[in-house]
Amino acid sequence: MTDMQSLLQEQYLKSLAGIEDGQIVTGTVVQLNNDYVFVDVGYKSEGKIPVDEFIELPKVGDKVNVAIINKEGKGGQVIVSKKKADAKERTEALKEAAENRTPILGKFLKVIKGGYEVDLGADYRGFCPLSKADVSRVEDTDSLIGKTDYFIIDKFHSSTKLKSVVSRREYLEGIIKENKEKFFSSVQIGDVVQGEVKSFTSFGAFIDLGGFDGLLHINDMSWGHVTRPKDFVKKGQVIQLRLINVDPETQKINLSLKHMQEDPWTNFEQRYNVGDVVKAPVTKLTSFGVFIEIEPGIEGLAHISELSWTKKITNPKEVLNIGDVVEAKILGYDLDKKRVSLGLKQLSENPWDTIEERYPVGKVLKGKVVKITNSGAFVNLEEGIDGFLHIDDVSWVKKLKNMSQFCAEGDEIDVAVSRVEPENRRIRLSVKNLEGNPWQALRKNHPKNSIITGEISNITDFGVFVKVDGGIEGLISKFNLVGPDQEFDDKILENYKVGDSITAMVVEINPQTQKLSLSVKEMIKKNQENEMAKYMSNSQDDSDTFSLADMLNAKKEN
Repeated sequence: MTDMQSLLQEQYLKSLAGIEDGQIVTGTVVQLNNDYVFVDVGYKSEGKIPVDEFIELPKVGDKVNVAIINKEGKGGQVIVSKKKADAKERTEALKEAAENRTPILGKFLKVIKGGYEVDLGADYRGFCPLSKADVSRVEDTDSLIGKTDYFIIDKFHSSTKLKSVVSRREYLEGIIKENKEKFFSSVQIGDVVQGEVKSFTSFGAFIDLGGFDGLLHINDMSWGHVTRPKDFVKKGQVIQLRLINVDPETQKINLSLKHMQEDPWTNFEQRYNVGDVVKAPVTKLTSFGVFIEIEPGIEGLAHISELSWTKKITNPKEVLNIGDVVEAKILGYDLDKKRVSLGLKQLSENPWDTIEERYPVGKVLKGKVVKITNSGAFVNLEEGIDGFLHIDDVSWVKKLKNMSQFCAEGDEIDVAVSRVEPENRRIRLSVKNLEGNPWQALRKNHPKNSIITGEISNITDFGVFVKVDGGIEGLISKFNLVGPDQEFDDKILENYKVGDSITAMVVEINPQTQKLSLSVKEMIKKNQENEMAKYMSNSQDDSDTFSLADMLNAKKEN
């Protein structure tokens, strides 16, 4: 060996004197090839590291921590290992993290019985119980596989053959607590915050503000009417909301989407006036009316009575559907209560305004029976307008027990207008007015105390019904079937039968009540009085003397 070689070897050995096997040193990458990374450990010696020990290959000049495996390796080359350096460093880091309960990075590897296996780095494995994998219940266990996050080490095992027990939940709860404390100490009502839509309820949506929730109530989603929260926000959507209420004691947080925009009611009067016509969609149908969205945030109500002048609408669904675009007139509004009254019928002429001109009293027309009731029938006169024919207005003389004796639904009948009430939207009709009133004719031809002849139409236990001119029936009570000097006997009714002709006196005739009372007794009595008067007149002509006895004898003879 030459002197020069001896000198170099001596210097090399001196440079290795401060290096111990197992020591961690920092080296500099000086060269790379397909198989190795060469690292200068700073002692005039280079170590080579297989490339598979690197997750990401370094570049020349990068610093790398390595462990000295053998400072006097084969051929005098230092043998180093990055993997062992990483393991030693990781062991110290995990041990320190466990002692101080500081978060350590890990990765969910796979699902095992009761929880997950977690990669803690450098061949260390952890076990995370399912209950400690998240702050909320994990519905889909596979959803966490491959996820990298921080964990708290509950129990550390220095051997890589044993699994340390870790908790991601504790770490997350710490972050949530920190975020919540920061939130409540820094925000004010009116601030704009950002959150993610987490879940829905019937009354709104919960917004994740960083591990803790705020409530977006259904009434705070829009200035207008909201029926479905999902129509305004979607699950997983990141949105900005205005803070409208915060209570640090109860930790309740109320958020608003509608307050991100100006309340459209504040300048309503600048844009709309009573009498304006708007064209807008139907947003809701109720039993009492229709809600119409005049503009986003402003809905008006068209009451069911304001939908049509003539149609009898029992439910708005009969004429409208949600989404229909309609024209409506603004009838009034209340800014304090945020209400607008609308009308659809006001955009067409009210047919009742001219009803008296088109249907004067006495006008004869033909109509279809559309409905039968106990008291009469409704007859359609034109679209949306029906007249009512009362059962008493069918005939002057016939007494109907029910309307179906005269007509049925769908029949075409002739009627006359008898009364018009535009203010009440009523038209009364009559069939009997198509002919003259037989009662008036009867009273004219047969006034009270006149004699009339008719045909017996019915015999009852209280008297005899007699049909006279015009088909009118009058009643002779059984007590009025005998003369004034005869004693009454129920057997008197046996002397009569239906179809017999009978003459009697009119004792009462009332066209208003359609009542005709007749009497045989009064007719006989009247005849006796006439005969007596005639007899007395003749007797006075023959003699100036006429006694009471004569008069009685004469009456007896008669």
